[in-house]
Amino acid sequence: MNAQDAMQKEVNENHGRYLARKAFNRKFGYDVEQESAFIIEKARPIWGKILEAGTGKGYFALALAREGFHFTSFDISGAAQKYALLNLMYYGMEKQVHLDIANAESLPYQDGSFDIIFSMNMIHHLSAAHRVCDEFTRVLALQGKMVLSDFNKQGLAVMEKIHAAEGRTHQAGPVSLVDMERLLKEHGFHTRFHRGDNQDVLLAARSWT
Repeated sequence: MNAQDAMQKEVNENHGRYLARKAFNRKFGYDVEQESAFIIEKARPIWGKILEAGTGKGYFALALAREGFHFTSFDISGAAQKYALLNLMYYGMEKQVHLDIANAESLPYQDGSFDIIFSMNMIHHLSAAHRVCDEFTRVLALQGKMVLSDFNKQGLAVMEKIHAAEGRTHQAGPVSLVDMERLLKEHGFHTRFHRGDNQDVLLAARSWT
């Protein structure tokens, strides 16, 4: 098997795992494509330079790419980003997403670099929300917007059931969207909150036009 065939085999096998994971989650009432569509709908209008915080396995990155956006996405886990990259490759969208390995508490981007910052299901993993809030605020353009989404109480309960079915536990830290909203208001942001079935969405901007 040559290198190209080996890569295509890896892409296909990864995509099979992706489809199996989506189907498994739907059995418990969590549809990642539906949740991603909800976030994108609440985020509109979407413009300019986009940063996704917390690529994870790339579910939301794929949703943004399918909408035609080109953007940067970072995660602290190289293994998770490899999964995301392989899935983007399956759909021929890997050139739309620049993937970085970075820590949300110390971002390698210049001040005011991005017009929109997205984050899906990363907030509940944070341990130092104020540092992340400071960094998001720093790299966001003055007229930019943050779109932060995370599991609500119902969504966390679903995640716990999914993990329990696999003999695992879902690790959720102390930080919530409500905590981020409070911190962003302290930074002078105005916020809007949208409640969904499993996900809530927090929008934050220095001013709404």
